[in-house]
Amino acid sequence: MRVIILGAGQVGATLAQHLVREANDITIVDTDVARLRMLEDRFDLNTVVGPASHPQVLAQAGGQDADILIAVTNSDEVNMIACQVAQSLFNIPTKIARVREEDYLDRRQALFSKAAIPVDALISPEAAVTNALRRLLDYPGTLQVMDFAGGKVQLVALKARFGGALVGNRIASLREHLPGIDMRVAAIFRRDQPVVPLGDTVIEADDEVFFVAARKHIRNVMGELRRLESPYRRVIIAGGGNIGTRLAREIDHHYRVKVIEKSRDRCEALAQQLGRSVVLHGDASDRELLIEENIEATDVFIALTNDDEANVMASMLAKRLGARTVIALINDPAYVDLVQGGPIDIAISPQQSTTSELLAHVRRGDVAAVHSLRRGAAEALEAVAHGDRFSSRVVGRKIRELPLPEGVTVGAVVREDEVIIAHSDTLIQDDDHVILFVAASEKLKQVEQLFQVGIGFL
Repeated sequence: MRVIILGAGQVGATLAQHLVREANDITIVDTDVARLRMLEDRFDLNTVVGPASHPQVLAQAGGQDADILIAVTNSDEVNMIACQVAQSLFNIPTKIARVREEDYLDRRQALFSKAAIPVDALISPEAAVTNALRRLLDYPGTLQVMDFAGGKVQLVALKARFGGALVGNRIASLREHLPGIDMRVAAIFRRDQPVVPLGDTVIEADDEVFFVAARKHIRNVMGELRRLESPYRRVIIAGGGNIGTRLAREIDHHYRVKVIEKSRDRCEALAQQLGRSVVLHGDASDRELLIEENIEATDVFIALTNDDEANVMASMLAKRLGARTVIALINDPAYVDLVQGGPIDIAISPQQSTTSELLAHVRRGDVAAVHSLRRGAAEALEAVAHGDRFSSRVVGRKIRELPLPEGVTVGAVVREDEVIIAHSDTLIQDDDHVILFVAASEKLKQVEQLFQVGIGFL
């Protein structure tokens, strides 16, 4: 597949890394020569120097032969114009644009169509991060929560802790602990190494466990892996930018929310926008301010400024002063592994959230959702099965008959409104949504090929 990526920033570079290792033909466009040279040295891809929306630049990047154009520059307007040029001059089949401005997104139906601005898929980093944060707030103690099949099924990652009934016991004993509740352990990472989850696998304290269950059963399963934490009530958000504002607006009817913002002008604007949240003018790393705002009684402190170092320092201070859970927004992927799991409970990467959305539109076959896990080392995806036993390698076959690559696990099957937790004798039918966990992302190409329908397949 031939893909043009416009923008060599963190999102563009991360996406290129994913797609290159799956043997795609990638060309990345940017005006930053040094950045492009660095990507050429690291990955097997082509680069073009120039303004992303210029026709000549897109022609040089191979617009006439491209299958997908992904516009992720820092400018909404450049991304939108590039999609228009890609359609008008090169007729590129699929055009994806990252758009941040809410005013554009609120009018998406009128603005983005074949008759207006021809964008096939819109990606909003702010919306992706906000959705991820909301799911974390719903389930205290989780590291990542992912929705599939419109939220009917969820894949949850958490650390197993002493006190959980399943810790020190075999996975197979889950049925005894949870009669009438079906779930599946999709993956286990122990000291950063994958452990194949079999029935006789013993879960140890501090294992990172990924499990799949129907949404209504998630809390019951969590209680087997660690002591259930009380619901979050008090939330402090550090940073009143786009993400902080969006999150406060969406949660302030369910939580007691305070927003700390350094800019007085921004504070005044936020006070008008956020009716229920308390807006505070100050620095989130100000010890006296945090103490004055009862940080020791705060359930969640979320640092969402544009400065990674400020987010890390404010989160560490909040944790030391007694905040129950601290979450930091980290833009530089190199920092994520360094900070998560110490004083900072969860590090959120906008690049990872955005990349997950982009991958759902790039994958071959009918892929309804993709979630990038463990900083891109693994993925979970929702693939739709089509065809019959003669045209498909999955339809009409039981899970034990599927030629799944090593490290790939089927977690669940969603059939219309029915959630079926996968077992070896589960039969895949036409139009089933199949939730898979892929422990090593280099296996994704084989999984995609497995779900592609071939008329001549035997």
